Amino acid sequence: MTTTEPGPDHASAPRGELRIHLGASPGVGKTFAMLCEARRRAERGTDVVVGLVETHDRPRTAALVDGLEVIPRRPTRFGGELDVDAVIARRPEVVLVDELAHTNAAGSRHHKRWQDIQDLLDAGIDVLSTVNVQHLESLNDVVEKITGVHQRETVPDEFVRRAGQIELVDITPEALRRRMAHGNVYAADKVDAALANYFQVGNLIALRELALLWVADEVDTALQRYRTEKRISETWETRERVVVALTGGPESETVLRRATRIAKRAGQADLIAVHVLRADGLAGVPVGATNALRTLADDVGASFHTVVGDSGATGVTDALLEFARGVNATQLVLGTSRRSRLARVFDEGIGARVVQESGSIDVHMVTHAAAGPALRVPRLHNALPLTRRLAGWGLAVASPASATLIGTTLEGVVGLSTDVVLFFLATIVSALVGGLGPALLAALLGGLLLNFFLTPPLYSLTIAQPENAITVVVMLLVAVLVALVVDRAARRGEQAARARTEAALLASFARTVLTRAEPLPRLLEKVREAFGLRCVALLEEDRDDHWRQIAVSGPAECVRPEDADVDVAVEAGLHLVGTGRSLPAYDRRLLETVGGQALLALRSLRAAEQAARAQRRAEINETRGALLSAVGHDLRSPLTSIKAAVGSLRDPLLRLSGADRCELLETVEESADRLTGLVDNLLDSSRLASGAVEPLLERIGYDEVAAKTLLELPDAGRVTIEIPAGLPDVVADVGLLERVVANLVDNALRHGEGVPVVLRASTHEGRGELRVVDSGPGLPKKQREKLFAPFQRLGDRHTGTGVGLGLSVARGLAEVMGGTLEAEDTPGGGLTMVVSLPVATRGEVRTGPPTTVAVAPRGPAATGPTT
Repeated sequence: MTTTEPGPDHASAPRGELRIHLGASPGVGKTFAMLCEARRRAERGTDVVVGLVETHDRPRTAALVDGLEVIPRRPTRFGGELDVDAVIARRPEVVLVDELAHTNAAGSRHHKRWQDIQDLLDAGIDVLSTVNVQHLESLNDVVEKITGVHQRETVPDEFVRRAGQIELVDITPEALRRRMAHGNVYAADKVDAALANYFQVGNLIALRELALLWVADEVDTALQRYRTEKRISETWETRERVVVALTGGPESETVLRRATRIAKRAGQADLIAVHVLRADGLAGVPVGATNALRTLADDVGASFHTVVGDSGATGVTDALLEFARGVNATQLVLGTSRRSRLARVFDEGIGARVVQESGSIDVHMVTHAAAGPALRVPRLHNALPLTRRLAGWGLAVASPASATLIGTTLEGVVGLSTDVVLFFLATIVSALVGGLGPALLAALLGGLLLNFFLTPPLYSLTIAQPENAITVVVMLLVAVLVALVVDRAARRGEQAARARTEAALLASFARTVLTRAEPLPRLLEKVREAFGLRCVALLEEDRDDHWRQIAVSGPAECVRPEDADVDVAVEAGLHLVGTGRSLPAYDRRLLETVGGQALLALRSLRAAEQAARAQRRAEINETRGALLSAVGHDLRSPLTSIKAAVGSLRDPLLRLSGADRCELLETVEESADRLTGLVDNLLDSSRLASGAVEPLLERIGYDEVAAKTLLELPDAGRVTIEIPAGLPDVVADVGLLERVVANLVDNALRHGEGVPVVLRASTHEGRGELRVVDSGPGLPKKQREKLFAPFQRLGDRHTGTGVGLGLSVARGLAEVMGGTLEAEDTPGGGLTMVVSLPVATRGEVRTGPPTTVAVAPRGPAATGPTT
């Protein structure tokens, strides 16, 4: 079975063509079929080479390779891989590449073999390849459930679908098992285990069906593409497709289940459910009913679609038939009309039109309990507001009386025909204002008054002439017709207003879900306000069958669905409930839609939480790895120095001068100081992360801190202090501030490439700013924020000692004191670190408990290169 995708001829196309031999399982003969195709092409004069073929020591397969040019494989630790560069350099017309889903060895050009094939196709080389159905990405989990074997090597379905040809290599399960028993697939010592496990008859039947269905779908896709390109609208009965039209009315479930049985009897035909929306948006199912239809379709395995048709029965019919022809449907199922026979006299309805215009599509009309009876007068419900109905009743009395008064007053001026017109006007006005009831009263009362006061014999209800009786009947008929039109218009207006309100509410709810970081509380609050409820909550059932509130708006009285006035089951174990009042059916349907939005918000929230946890775990793992890497180097170096120096001092055979002994002891001391600084930074970082640092705040001047810090730093001669006298003090913990300044100055000295370092201070908007200025190489803006990440060095290189915690600890200590630490450019080049702390006001006193971070006596600062 072969599917061929229409496309341009290869001679005019720069990209090569891919042909895939698809099999249901190993051993069906994919590689054998591929080699046979290659030999046929070679015999026709095509330049064919073997890029990579796995014969699996099968003699008949290996024999087909003989006589074909084989491109040597690229050597790897585990054998050899496809040499893509060699194939492209050779530039054959066709290359054979076996096992499309294979994962390449480390160091290969690509991770997957199908990516190698993509490069060959881009180079204009045709490729013949093979793949088993269990390696298709979309079927991987299905195959695992069937066989119990997880397939690690997969290929994207989309890549396989883009192949110019897909050939199914098919064999019956019994024939495949015989082939295996004869030793044609696996070695003799593996046959029994294979037949008893993966290659059981049931597994092979299921895999074969998967392969057949997948290829059938591709055939269907190719056919649909061809029909679209050729603009073919008539039905081709290549495959049974049953389209069922759902209205959202009470008959929908009956019609859908009947359509399901029709599809099954047709041999597992495709079942497609469709709902046609009116373009005017006024008629049709209420909000929320579409979701119920979709759920019904999912329950029976049907796909669900909505289409929009023009207003009126003709528009709906055209939309339904256009959809059915578009999906190449062979059968169309719809329910019989719910309208009465009397109504169908004036309008035959959608079903009759579909039957007349369906053409070659078979139409099934399904009867149901809601079908229209023999004769039924439609129930009339006045859709007008109460105030308007009351006004109509008043006009029904006043307008005929006014017409009578005018007629009697102007008896000699106007004739009977004018009087009749006045009474008709009274009837119409009453109908327009009040609807059917006032219109009937106005017509009846007008007829009586007209007959009594204006029609001979006067002052008598006797009707002397037949035309007067006809006048009364016509007035009643006009009243009924006008009232029906008014009522219909009022209903449409009410539906339009409700539709606008519901659309606005749903848009508001959707906007809340899409734009809020934590949408659930605000969504429930909007629901409570919109529906006038006292409490709205989203409840979830735990494993112990207890309900817990995920989110709530209003008093926390919604604790169980059984106690709620409104209970909407969003999904199993998740309910949207409310208290305060019961809701009418149309509001409940809207609330069901809101439940779906709440579910979406909940899933988004939980997905974000999972992503945040995963991000934190990744950051922790990254930090742990960086710490191990940095500490492994920076602890080992001073320890090595200490051990070497102490070993030399203790060696009885090594004669050392006094100067040598002093130098070794100095090495021990410096290395110990570096270790002390390293441990201090690690401890400070840990305490900052856990929030255990409590500063002891007091007034302190930047000049005092700078002078004291430089006394304890080596190479302090390169540092200049430019702090003006009389600068206001700042509020800080003296020990922590000294630690911050020491880290910044030591960092500048280490990485300023020998340039001087300047300490400057100033005030700005109530804050004191201390700048540590160097004129070294500086740092690009994009990398500045990375300075303050733990275990970061410029370019992540080991350019010196330390683990890259200096600036991270310095920023953390500054923030603990209520300050900030930022990096900015030095004018003329270089990097300036700015410490900003609040300026001390008059009478500033100490606050907070004693600091938990000890300020260690400093030798050489161990702040690790951080820039």
